[in-house]
Amino acid sequence: MSNKEKLLCLKDFHKDTLKPSPGKSPGTRPEDEADGKPPQREKWDSRIDFVLSVAGGFIGLGNVWRFPYLCYKNGGGAFLIPYFVFLFGGGLPVFFLEVVLGQFTSEGGITCWEKICPIFSGIGYASIVIVSLLNVYYIVILAWGVYYLFQSFQSQLPWALCHQPWNTETCVEDTYRKNMTLWMSLNSTNFTSPVTEFWERKVLSLSKGIDEVGELKWDLARVTLPGAAEGIKFYLYPDITRLGDPQRDCLLLGCLNSGTSFVSGFAIFSVLGFMAQEQGVDIADVAESGPGLAFIAYPKAVSMMPLPYFWAVLFFIMLLLLGLDSQFVEVEGQITSLVDLYPSFLRKGYRREIFIAVVCILSYLLGLTMVTHGGLYVFQLFDYYAASGVCLLWVAFFECVVVAWVYGADKFYDNIEEMIGYKPGPWMKWSWTVVTPLLCVGSFIFSLAKYTPLTYNKTYTYPDWAIGLGWVLALSSMVCIPMVVLFRVVRSDGSLINRIKSVAAPREVNRWAKDSEGSAPFVTTGSFKKPTHVIVETMM
Repeated sequence: MSNKEKLLCLKDFHKDTLKPSPGKSPGTRPEDEADGKPPQREKWDSRIDFVLSVAGGFIGLGNVWRFPYLCYKNGGGAFLIPYFVFLFGGGLPVFFLEVVLGQFTSEGGITCWEKICPIFSGIGYASIVIVSLLNVYYIVILAWGVYYLFQSFQSQLPWALCHQPWNTETCVEDTYRKNMTLWMSLNSTNFTSPVTEFWERKVLSLSKGIDEVGELKWDLARVTLPGAAEGIKFYLYPDITRLGDPQRDCLLLGCLNSGTSFVSGFAIFSVLGFMAQEQGVDIADVAESGPGLAFIAYPKAVSMMPLPYFWAVLFFIMLLLLGLDSQFVEVEGQITSLVDLYPSFLRKGYRREIFIAVVCILSYLLGLTMVTHGGLYVFQLFDYYAASGVCLLWVAFFECVVVAWVYGADKFYDNIEEMIGYKPGPWMKWSWTVVTPLLCVGSFIFSLAKYTPLTYNKTYTYPDWAIGLGWVLALSSMVCIPMVVLFRVVRSDGSLINRIKSVAAPREVNRWAKDSEGSAPFVTTGSFKKPTHVIVETMM
């Protein structure tokens, strides 16, 4: 039977066996309902749903508050050269690998590695640790955004002028900069702007350091919980039979992500250029990255524009939308991977929803440390270490090595051909085998060589114990890979070589047996024994 005929069989099989029953979960098989089996995973309604959902997870706050600043700081247009080298040599190949691996195994971020190479299932655990830590602090950014959004519904923005209850005697409005004689007569280094005081004294009630955590900021703490509620509602499982061409989709999504970053740079620096001209300063004095851009520089800029409240509302709505859909994907990636570890228990009844609620509430409680008076210091600690580039490079390196060298790049390409009917171009295989691992190793070493301890606003230096805690957060994900390797080898029988061979071989799973949970038999050759539909799990 030709590959084309096989694909037609897959499509017919999918249509015949996965028709939703009235009043039942989409994709539930009648025989599963009769046997009391858990429902099948839900499907995308169309290809555009998949593209937009993944784009929502891809395009986040970093596109707005990190990429434009990094582009400006590292040579402007010249920065795009190394950026595109890493995009096509590292970013797109790793993304395509993860999507195809999820499609091939029909599993989440942990159990997919159990199937192709159990000894390296620590890759999945490392990814979930990173995502779990990310979920703790990412929602705090949305809390700040919601707070600013509600404060924007005023004719006079509260951060535009001094003389507010939270302002100090050192608060000086930026309009004084236009009067250069008056401004030069003042010792400007001793004065602060109203937008900075609103951020540090009103929103954060910032303490002197991470040692002084202080009380909870209840106005922010109440805002973070709705994000958890939205995470509970998010319950999406895609079906690859609706996608068509995963390689084209990955390329499209990667270019969409880069294009969004590039276009946002025009928007951000147009506004910052306007602000620099209004203040009579160089643009380098107003360009910032991270929370400083979103909650100090940009709010200051819109306060100088006509209809400032209108532009402020639009900006913070955009910020919320960018962050919220990314939060959805992060929560779903975490939940799917954990549920797939214990499917027979967590997929019954409402246990999955209860489990999601428990995970979200735990993340919320941990995130409360970031809405205290010293919360910004805790937030920066998580942002700088927990989901740092070093951790991501470590995971991406092992993903490529395991697929290309342990499992086999040629075998993986055969699996792709079996699923979509043809083999992708050779660039992806070359990238997984050589290019991406080399880029990851080079960037990893360079990042460690150029490492500088974390500071806040270039004035506050974190104590040694806080730096140590940050490295614990970073290593908590990285150690998962060697720990699982050691654990699997120690727990197996035989000589050392036989142990490694045993735990490195793909695991055989008969998922179409009567006691199975509804997926395809997976054998050591990397093929499917029976026609089946395949599912994408976009892994974090």
